[in-house]
Amino acid sequence: MTSADPPQSPETRPEIGRSVVTGAYATNLHDLGGGEGCPLLLIHGSGPGVSAWANWRGVLPVLSSGRRVIAPDMAGFGFTERVPGARYDGALWLRQIADVLDRLGIERVDLVGNSFGGAIALAFAIAHPERVRRLVLMGSVGVSFPITPGLDAVWGYRPSIEAMKGLLDIFAHDRALVTDELAELRYRASIQPGFQESFSAMFPAPRQRWVDALASDEAAIAALPHRALVIHGCDDRVIPLEASMRLHRLLAQSDLHLFARCGHWTQVERAGEFCALVEVFLASD
Repeated sequence: MTSADPPQSPETRPEIGRSVVTGAYATNLHDLGGGEGCPLLLIHGSGPGVSAWANWRGVLPVLSSGRRVIAPDMAGFGFTERVPGARYDGALWLRQIADVLDRLGIERVDLVGNSFGGAIALAFAIAHPERVRRLVLMGSVGVSFPITPGLDAVWGYRPSIEAMKGLLDIFAHDRALVTDELAELRYRASIQPGFQESFSAMFPAPRQRWVDALASDEAAIAALPHRALVIHGCDDRVIPLEASMRLHRLLAQSDLHLFARCGHWTQVERAGEFCALVEVFLASD
């Protein structure tokens, strides 16, 4: 989306939420729920055509039933404004989160990060520990590991229905979720103006360097004082289980939960259990 794009409303496009100015561009985000508890910020993954709405739409109604939930489209993804010549890297994404919180008048949040979003959540907690209460990392990047064929395929996506079907098959353990209708929906999302251009610019080959670039210093991870919940699907073909095991070992105040017969889409394949697990963790003393 650029400043020349025609305005669209949430009624016609549920992916379009609230526009918040973050530096030189506007961030599209969903701002739902309310209450006196700590607000919850959800950071999506990095699949082609992804947006906050596409990543979190199945769990937003539950998670926002008793708290304020913020779900932004990270820079370069979804309906956040594209800035010509922008360099998509950790510094940009961390600044975006800080700007979102500042613009919304939020001092401190609980963070949930999915995959790529987990790496950003972890890095934000390290850079701004006072602004994070609790941390949930789901199928998360954030430590270095040999890139999987699945992640290489995700980041190397070139738009076609067949390519999207192949990626959905990688993402989900439950093949019943990989329907022609879903493939068509995600493919159409991936070819909207500006989407593929920014996506392909983020993770060009060789892609191991982007896994390493998203990894935080392990001593800094181990020094984090926050309570954390690390979640992983045992059949994840995108992010190896060993990455979550490593994060769990490094984070002194972390719990680890593994979902059997579940791929990379924990929030989709095990949505009810995922929400219950997160809510109990956030509410516990």
